[in-house]
Amino acid sequence: MCGIIGLYSSVQSPDESTLRVMTDALAHRGPDDSGVWVDPEAGIGLGHRRLSILDLSPLGHQPMHSACGRYVIAYNGEVYNHMALRRELPEYPFRSTSDTETILAAVSAWGLESALKRFVGMFAMALWDRRDRKLFLVRDRMGIKPLYYGRLDKGWVFGSELKALRACPGFSSTIDRGALSLYFRHNFVPAPFSIYEDAWKLEPGQLVIIGDTGLKLVRWWDTGSLWRKGSAEPLEMGDHEATERLEELLSDAVSLRMLSDVPLGAFLSGGIDSSTVVALMQRASDRPVRTYSIGFHEKGYNEAGHAKAVARHLGTDHTELYVTPRDMLDVIPAMPRFWDEPFADSSQIPTYILSRMTREHVTVSLSGDGGDELFSGYDRYFWTTGVWNAVHRIPAPVRKVLVAAGRAVPNRLFDLLGSKGQKVRWRLDAVGMEDFPSLYRYFTSMFKRNEIVLGLEREPDHFLAELPPTGDHWSWMSLYDLLCYLPDDILTKVDRASMAVSLEARVPLLDHRVVEFAARLPHALKVRGGKGKWLLRQVLYRHVPRELVERPKMGFGVPIEQWLHGELRQWCDDLLDPAVIRRQGYLDAGLVERMWREYLAGEQNWKSSLWEVLMFQAWLAEWKP
Repeated sequence: MCGIIGLYSSVQSPDESTLRVMTDALAHRGPDDSGVWVDPEAGIGLGHRRLSILDLSPLGHQPMHSACGRYVIAYNGEVYNHMALRRELPEYPFRSTSDTETILAAVSAWGLESALKRFVGMFAMALWDRRDRKLFLVRDRMGIKPLYYGRLDKGWVFGSELKALRACPGFSSTIDRGALSLYFRHNFVPAPFSIYEDAWKLEPGQLVIIGDTGLKLVRWWDTGSLWRKGSAEPLEMGDHEATERLEELLSDAVSLRMLSDVPLGAFLSGGIDSSTVVALMQRASDRPVRTYSIGFHEKGYNEAGHAKAVARHLGTDHTELYVTPRDMLDVIPAMPRFWDEPFADSSQIPTYILSRMTREHVTVSLSGDGGDELFSGYDRYFWTTGVWNAVHRIPAPVRKVLVAAGRAVPNRLFDLLGSKGQKVRWRLDAVGMEDFPSLYRYFTSMFKRNEIVLGLEREPDHFLAELPPTGDHWSWMSLYDLLCYLPDDILTKVDRASMAVSLEARVPLLDHRVVEFAARLPHALKVRGGKGKWLLRQVLYRHVPRELVERPKMGFGVPIEQWLHGELRQWCDDLLDPAVIRRQGYLDAGLVERMWREYLAGEQNWKSSLWEVLMFQAWLAEWKP
């Protein structure tokens, strides 16, 4: 796992000292080695920070050149099947056992897009073609590894994190107020946007080609098409056959991700996803797998006991850490430094602490992320479809009257009712939704309207994935989350938290072969008996008694509500100072002041919305655009 950066200009040569400063901005992603390469005549420069995982020798140094001399690569990630690919490339003069060299060999032999489709792994890479003078920026199928690119006056800049772009002279750090409004809707800034006007994220499965004639975007992997086709052409499998096939796919995905030349372990929460991963790891290992979890003393947030029970049953070498509010308060100020654009999923805090503890023992850790999106595991899927079905039992003329009545009532009258007023307004809005995608997006939005960001003309258009031809609402919700929530929230959280402490996190459930299989599973193999992830549970039950893992879904949250009133109160008061917010000119200070006052008085639970404001204010204080 590594960090990559680069500069490209067709009219001027990159400055090597600038490349080194940008590269060093990502030292946490790769503490083991650093490299810079420049071709002054071509106007291209690449930089790399290395976290040594495979082939720890200097032969894995990057940027790396292909044997033919045509390609130069800076690469972040792992191609787990790279040794199998080498058997298809017997003519290539390999010098190392690094997967980076395998990538260069595959691209030299088959071309970039053909090679990409053979890779099983996670990756973000910059590949320079010296013959055609083209730069290729690539992101993996599911968006596990990040890559940003930005515009300069005379060229382009790119890197694994925005802090590398900010280290480049000439990069504009002007805040994109449209992206900021999307942040307040989602808790994160969704791709392709970034918090800055002149920078963007590569989307999952996207390829950017930059040359003398400009920039071109190519989709080399399309999760949307795959998912819609799967919904239209579901597999015809019985329960036993489907369980066998899923276990076979997952076992291979887990085994591939246990390839490492450094110590390896796994995050274990005791839930369905992480328990499945650990169970398959332990079956594939001849020694106890190292597992890690954290717990809270606050009731309702602690999963450590469940994780410990699963670990004991599987016989893992288990480590747990109980976290106090003081522990959290100590790391919260560092969050904007690691997530260098606004990010407000509060589980980022325990994820970082878990990663920090895990890194004391191992360099690689497997994670169970992806199960909810692939196998319909979120509770919100159930209640959103329930609301939609209930709303459409109301005759259309009655719905129109209700919507009109709701729009005629001034917001201040709803506000007088406190939390009940907000609930009434949201339900009236739901009645007026004309299609299911709009309803789901509305229900999963934090701020339902563009009412907090100042100077915003309109919120940018952000995709609403098409419904499958079958009109399957469940499949659509999974697809929307696979394209947006998973890469931009869940995977971003895990990447930044783990990379902040130089830990590589691997996600076997997101092996693209598992994704392809899940795309074609009929609804009855995902949801049964009022529960999601039915088929994944059947695999797990073969290894862990169901009574150890069957419990209400808890997530990986933290007791923010208690802490905002207590240990974090002074921190909140400082960041929510109305005078400071007015001076900054980004947010409606009056609205923020009212939310904080009502929250403290117990009149309205603005917990989630206030956390978004707090994390934006903390980010502003750290980065000062």
